[in-house]
Amino acid sequence: MPNIRPVSDLRNNFKQISELCHEEGEPVFLTKNGKGDMVVMSQALYEKQQSLIELYQKLGEAELESESNKNRISHKDLIKEMKAKLNE
Repeated sequence: MPNIRPVSDLRNNFKQISELCHEEGEPVFLTKNGKGDMVVMSQALYEKQQSLIELYQKLGEAELESESNKNRISHKDLIKEMKAKLNE
């Protein structure tokens, strides 16, 4: 369940918000005048999300490259080729 707080809590209860971000590993959503305004998260969570975005981008690029390359080889054939090269 998302943790939603008024933006004034950032000033008045910074320590509590910081602890929530670090202990629960979830972002805290801050509202201003009853509407979403900002999201606060730990640096660890931010870095994790950035890593996932980078991974998804690389997977997307690999998928496009794979689709454009007509020369494909099955896993079974690849293993055969690798074993043959190792045994040479």
